[in-house]
Amino acid sequence: MTSLEQFAQGLESQRILIIGDVMVDSYMWGEVTRISPEAPVPIVSINHRENRLGGAANVALNIRSLGAKPIICSVLGNDDEGKVFQQILYDHDMDKRGVITSDNRITTVKTRVIGNKMQIVRVDEEITSPLSEADEDELLDRVRRIFKTLPINAVIFQDYDKGNITPRIIDEITTLANHRNALTAVDPKHRNFASFHDVTLFKPNLKELKEGLNIDIDESSPETMKRDLDNAARMLYERQHISIVLITLSSKGVYVCDFRNNTPKSSIIPAHLRSISDVSGAGDTVISVVTLALSLGLDVETAVSYANMAGGIVCEQVGVVPIDRERLLQELSE
Repeated sequence: MTSLEQFAQGLESQRILIIGDVMVDSYMWGEVTRISPEAPVPIVSINHRENRLGGAANVALNIRSLGAKPIICSVLGNDDEGKVFQQILYDHDMDKRGVITSDNRITTVKTRVIGNKMQIVRVDEEITSPLSEADEDELLDRVRRIFKTLPINAVIFQDYDKGNITPRIIDEITTLANHRNALTAVDPKHRNFASFHDVTLFKPNLKELKEGLNIDIDESSPETMKRDLDNAARMLYERQHISIVLITLSSKGVYVCDFRNNTPKSSIIPAHLRSISDVSGAGDTVISVVTLALSLGLDVETAVSYANMAGGIVCEQVGVVPIDRERLLQELSE
């Protein structure tokens, strides 16, 4: 069986737990034909509205689109926006046994106004304070029950610095996942960057890496950039016991270093040339594909190359959209 056959045929057997900050991605689409007389801003004549799953929920949607089984574990506000979110989950036939509501929070909503196929403005409604102890207790209780009742192949921590991921959540769920031999993958943000230890995969982008380690990366040449990335990966391995470091480099592709053998192996996989419309959600797609590929036993370089391809595909569409399974498999086969 080829790696691609192993990937395609194994997807439906995978059950992935997604821990993190979920949100509603709300879109208002329209046309711009004039500038406002009140201020030098465009007037968007709205002709279509749409609500989508966003944040960590977009990771779950990518997992679902690929044919695997996602379970979202997150805390919503006990509000109308939270009801909208749960209705979208229901519409997509998504497992919501890990979703709880809290009177202490509001549901995060990001509203994007699109005019003439370009984003004009984004409006955010959110609370970014960490979960209360009571909310942590309830979320951890849900996760423990899920692990007791279902086989979990991997856990993805999808952090947007909105408060759902805390040091306690990280420690207890990582310990539980490692005890159950479930792969752990992290898409970090600044607040909890140094709190992740003993995880399988750590996937910051270049900006998050520099902020998290308080370092600079010399991007003047491929050689100096790879040298500095190798040093940064080594720091993550030594400080946080990360097994695989994956750094997304935007148009330059992705860097990966595997520390699971005695001799670490690193490489930069170039990006595919594409017509980029919108990079929103590309990181969600990358972590989804690479986690599934690794969970199915593919080697690191193959798994990362699949994820790199998938990230490029979703960048061709406007807005946050999940990867199309058939298109990904077709492009990988070519």
